[in-house]
Parts: sequence; structure tokens; C-alpha cells
Amino acid sequence: MTEARQILNGYIPFAKTLGKMFGSNCEVVIHDLTTPQSSVIFTINNHVTGREVGQSFDHLVKKVLLSDEFKEDYLAGYEIQTDDHRTIKSSTTLIRDSKQQVIGAFCINYDMNLMIQMKEMLNTLMPNNEKENQIQTQNVTKQETSIQNVEEITNQLIEQIVANRQHSLIKRREKIELIRFMDEKGIFLMKGAVEKVAEQLRISKVTVYSYLDEVKKSNYSE
Repeated sequence: MTEARQILNGYIPFAKTLGKMFGSNCEVVIHDLTTPQSSVIFTINNHVTGREVGQSFDHLVKKVLLSDEFKEDYLAGYEIQTDDHRTIKSSTTLIRDSKQQVIGAFCINYDMNLMIQMKEMLNTLMPNNEKENQIQTQNVTKQETSIQNVEEITNQLIEQIVANRQHSLIKRREKIELIRFMDEKGIFLMKGAVEKVAEQLRISKVTVYSYLDEVKKSNYSE
């Protein structure tokens, strides 16, 4: 068992506690980001989103790392939608090892549908004489340290994705499949990702872009 897995296993009792305390609408998922292609190592109440052990992460890059609110290794209270149109309120905390390398993610997903139905029922019973005041605060700038932190995390993910390939001698088709995986997970939305992928795969940036074009064309044809 790797050091990373030993550390992450230590969070399992905490995950079980949350899942039991907040009931069946509260799903907790632990990811091992040293194995990105099969990062899920533990779930409880996984009927909420259908997450299974051995699956990969879905929202880490697109919803968490790219959020203006992501800082200090966590993002709380963001929303995702399930395939059957349920609203899930989620929170993600990154987990680091003794060398401060990101090795995992601790995710809480709460099914809000029952709450939404109760709110709608109460709204029909309550007087509607006053309009609700909605205040939205947007953080339009990121601190330089936060940007560097996100770039470091992305670089680590790319390194792990490439390092976890099945063969040391990687063929063109396998490179395209790795790029397909990273594109699906939002890796290329991050600044500098193309350069980092090119470096790790030992190909040019032009080749990365051409492979991306192939991936997008094949996805479109499907």
C-alpha cells in the first residue's frame, strides 16, 4: 500500500461518520488523485450521484479548480446537476501528504431535491408582500498565490495521468486516448496545460493541438 493510500484511508471513518449523521441524502466520496483514471477509493450513500469505486473524478477541474471561490484547498457549497435533473450541493477539500503534494480529494454531495420541494411548498403558504433581496458577490480577481496553487495541482494531475499509463512505450493511439481523457476532465481549460502535456508526452504543442482536433472530431461524429 502506498503512503498516499494510507493517508487517504485515514479519512474513511470521517466519511462514514458524515454519511451516517446526515442520512441517506448525504454522499461522501474519497478520491486518490495519484491514480486519476480510477480515483474513487471510497463512497457512502453513493446512490446520490451514482459514484462507484474505481471511477474517475468528474467536477474537480471544471467546478472546483476553475472557481473564483476556490482557495485554501477547498470549495464549499457549489451546485451540480445529475443526469436525472436533481440539484446536488457539493463541497470538496483537497488532501495533501507530508511533502505538501496534493494526493486526494474529500467530497460531500447533498441531494437538495427534498429541501427544494419543501421550500416550494412553504412559498405557496407564506405571504408574498415583500420581494427577496438577492445579493451576489463576485470575486473578479484571484490572488497570485491561488493561481500558482491551481497550476501546481493541475501539473500534478497531468503528471499522474501520464505516469499511470499501462505501458512505458506509449503509441500514438494511446497518446490520443490520454488526451481524450484529459479533455473530458477539463484539464485543457487550465492555463499552461497544453505545454505541460506536450512536455510529459514528449511531443510538440502542435501535435497536442492536432490530437485534440482528432478527439473533438471523433466526439462530434459519435
